[in-house]
Amino acid sequence: MTDTGPSRPAPHQSFWLWVMCLTGVDYFSTLGYQPSIAFLNLGLLTPIATLILVAVTLFGALPVYAYVAGKSPHGQGSIAMLERLVHGWTGKVLVLILLGFAGTDFVITKTLSAADATAHLIENPIWSRLLERLDPPLWFVSRQQLLITMLLLVVLGAMFLRGFREVIGLAVVIVTVYMLMNAIIVLAGLHHLLIVHPESFPQWWQRVREGTAEAWHVDAHHLPFTGGSLGVILLTCLLLFPKLALGLSGFETGVAVMPLVRGRPDDDAQLPQGRIRNTRKLLLTAAVIMSLMLIGSSVVVTLLIPPEELKIQHFFDPDTGEETEVEGKAVDRALAYLAHGEAPEQISPLFGEVFGTMYDIATVVILWFAGASAMAGLLNIVPQYLPRYGMAPEWARATKPLVALFTIINLVVTWLFDANVNAQGAAYATGVLVLMSSAAVAVVIDRWNMRFGLPWFRRVPWGYGLIMLVFFYTTADIMLTKPDGLKIASFFIVAILISSFLSRVYRSTELRFIGFEFADENSRFLWESMKHLEFPVVVPHRPGHRKLAEKEEIIRREHRLTPDVPIVFLEAELGDPSEFYQRPIMQVTQEEGRFIIRVTRCASIPHVIAAVLLELSKAGKPPELHFGWSDESPLTANLNFVLFGEGNIPWLVRELIRKAEPNPERQPRIIIG
Repeated sequence: MTDTGPSRPAPHQSFWLWVMCLTGVDYFSTLGYQPSIAFLNLGLLTPIATLILVAVTLFGALPVYAYVAGKSPHGQGSIAMLERLVHGWTGKVLVLILLGFAGTDFVITKTLSAADATAHLIENPIWSRLLERLDPPLWFVSRQQLLITMLLLVVLGAMFLRGFREVIGLAVVIVTVYMLMNAIIVLAGLHHLLIVHPESFPQWWQRVREGTAEAWHVDAHHLPFTGGSLGVILLTCLLLFPKLALGLSGFETGVAVMPLVRGRPDDDAQLPQGRIRNTRKLLLTAAVIMSLMLIGSSVVVTLLIPPEELKIQHFFDPDTGEETEVEGKAVDRALAYLAHGEAPEQISPLFGEVFGTMYDIATVVILWFAGASAMAGLLNIVPQYLPRYGMAPEWARATKPLVALFTIINLVVTWLFDANVNAQGAAYATGVLVLMSSAAVAVVIDRWNMRFGLPWFRRVPWGYGLIMLVFFYTTADIMLTKPDGLKIASFFIVAILISSFLSRVYRSTELRFIGFEFADENSRFLWESMKHLEFPVVVPHRPGHRKLAEKEEIIRREHRLTPDVPIVFLEAELGDPSEFYQRPIMQVTQEEGRFIIRVTRCASIPHVIAAVLLELSKAGKPPELHFGWSDESPLTANLNFVLFGEGNIPWLVRELIRKAEPNPERQPRIIIG
């Protein structure tokens, strides 16, 4: 197994149901805006399309991520599965691109949720009366959406500096209160529809069967076709259900927070079956709860709220030549609209300003805290990849510096988007769906590889393949209809690629050596013996170019070494140069009286040579390393070193030794002849 560099302290672990609440603050908080977004895109078809979304959740996303949890129990998610399937720089670049989409998902989760929390706060009548009483400056009133959103993000970052235990404890309380209040609203609404006004469902279905854009309250240009037949209605909902894709969020986070899930005391460190089972319980429980709430909320919102209150209308003023946008009272706060008792009919005597304000507070808190699960995902994913690739500073493994960095990024993103919820929705959906599609691809490839030797039609995991196609369609639909999301994600990807490459170049002269593995016990014995014998000269030898006898003759002649000076030949074979930290395999042999050190699985030839010399220097006099001149140009050599682990070896070995051993008397000498 390839080493991944220095390890991080294990995070605090908790009961799976409590960790589900940390995931749930992201997943469940979408109820704050999902019902109104769904109606805005699908109108009266929303309940039918929501049933399709729930089917994709339970029979698509859930099986895929349950499989991913079993293959990636340390929280790396589907990205780690693809990393194992695609090697070298191709695999590293693929991982960096997926990390760009993951960064888009998690960062926009935080900024969008905080912005929507601010919107709920500002829309509350008590907040309006408070502003009138305090009479704040005009600049604050005009920029309150941006300023309050930034404040929420800063406070969230401060919370994470206290540690995971406090965050999870708060998540349990927040999710419990919020989901209970949502359940009250949904159940009261369903009681009103089924018991008080049982005619509501037939009336809704009659309007759906009219089969026109006007009857459905959907913009005509969003519809592929219209018609009142059951087949047309179902096909329309199948084609348009990607508009509800935000209801799929939460699964990648559920896997990312796996290190926080407590397993069994006897769990194997590499494959903790107890943690895997508990994470699958987490995913199933969250999916079932959210599916029930999505169905219930879509029904009560669609049938109880007037359509004009859920729509955004545009008016053109011919005098000024400007277009104004007027939002209905229920836009981005459909369930809050019901909780405040603003519906035309009284749904429950409980609903009103008091209950509505309580619901607003719960919604604001969970939307703000939704960033906690995103932060947990970022703090788990980033240290497992970028520092290990040498594509981030070593401090990126520490929690507090990362929290500070991500908080700054969140503030910048919020400022760029002016804390606008709708402007960030496309980027959020794009990040979520690309990660889910990559998870489905990873599962399909893994299942295909596991069935090696079978006929192709038996190797194909048809069920997972169908799920993969559904996610592909959903992702493509979002990217084509809302290309701004892909553009925003591209900025994250480019930023990660550029910063990662610069970090790799900057850290290229670190020794990045963990230790040797030995091919056999004889090699270990000979190596330990050599370290106590003084071999004054080490000569690198490239296998296949010259025979050792010929090489020795040339070296002794050109470097003027007498026959009594012992020479150790060092052969290094390049492995995967895209790796950063390395634990190469060493084999030591004696052939015709010569000691030969053969090192394989090298990520970088100069680093391995420097490591061998430094190890030989620990017990005795530092050896000399004798090179011949290279005809390679310095620019090409340095580029080959950064990307492919070889090139300009003499100079780089000297630089590595100089940085790793500051005492000049203990530094091996580099001689080029």
